[in-house]
Amino acid sequence: MQLTLTSSAFAHGSEIPARYTCEGQDISPPLAWSGVPAAARSLVLIVDDPDAPDPAAPKMTYVHWLLYNLPPGTTSLAEDVARLPAGTLAGLNDWRRPDYGGPCPPIGRHRYFHKLYALDIVLPDMDNPTKATLEARMQGHVIAQAELVGTYQKRR
Repeated sequence: MQLTLTSSAFAHGSEIPARYTCEGQDISPPLAWSGVPAAARSLVLIVDDPDAPDPAAPKMTYVHWLLYNLPPGTTSLAEDVARLPAGTLAGLNDWRRPDYGGPCPPIGRHRYFHKLYALDIVLPDMDNPTKATLEARMQGHVIAQAELVGTYQKRR
């Protein structure tokens, strides 16, 4: 069985509803997954935008959400998740906050990658790591991964 990641709020490749963005309520979308390998000891969720600041001339990947050590038996995160599953830790997004920050592209239509990784280890508490630190610690421990991409362009 392959690891899959979906959302009841948007389909892969389609537009993320405004309620999950800076133009709406800026809440996390509902996410669900299946196919976690039996050997998985933890899950990592990274949400980022490789099109910042301008999709025509991207200069950086902007990080919107980092979660790690999600229990492998977890199968979803509710919309506007208030209580993370036991043991789950957060990293810092590019607003320097350990929570979800929704799409807020300054120009053009951006792609938002929701990436779920199954790891063969439980990571140590890294005290709000950056994406680079988290990815370095994941190195050599990813046993499966899934991706869900949504897009967004500001209306105002």
